[in-house]
Amino acid sequence: MMDVTEIKNYLPHRFPFLLVDRIVDLVPNESIVGYKNITINEDVFNGHFPNAPIFPGVMIIEALAQVSGVLGFKSMDKTPEDGSIYLFAAVDNVRFRRQVVPGDRLQLESKVVSVKRGIWKFDCVASVDGETACACVIMCADRKV
Repeated sequence: MMDVTEIKNYLPHRFPFLLVDRIVDLVPNESIVGYKNITINEDVFNGHFPNAPIFPGVMIIEALAQVSGVLGFKSMDKTPEDGSIYLFAAVDNVRFRRQVVPGDRLQLESKVVSVKRGIWKFDCVASVDGETACACVIMCADRKV
């Protein structure tokens, strides 16, 4: 398990854009499971939407990309301090199946599909209480900074 303090060692994101609260399972080069607690205190709910707060789909995809980045870094035994960064390269086959609202625990799952020349491809699913909220394929590029 990784708490947010350890997660910050593997992701360059910080408040308010760090979208992973905890990693609960990680098998390097295979898969990762983490989560984000969705609270009414999220800045995004000031405008999306004040009278009917819904967590934006693009932020769900970003959270999936962040857990995928942790999986990639842990698989290569690297951190951003080593001069590497994961850049979001593509997202395909996105499907949204349910809304995510304050009070939900958004489970974030990512599985490695392939790694070629520093390009990682992941199958990703975000769910709430076992019900899929979003499914997609994400590609990240490992680059030196």
